[in-house]
Amino acid sequence: MSLNDAHAFAFSLATTLMSVIVIFRAGDGTLSVAPASEYDGELSAIVREIDPFAP
Repeated sequence: MSLNDAHAFAFSLATTLMSVIVIFRAGDGTLSVAPASEYDGELSAIVREIDPFAP
């Protein structure tokens, strides 16, 4: 997934679930998204966090 697609998906998911979503780079180099509460990977793999409550 491209960075633009991942960002759009993460933003949509964050506003739907009203929770923090992280965009992270998987071991094979692809980007993916997951709720922050369910992400248990390395912090260095996180590309961006989308917080629907941030101003």
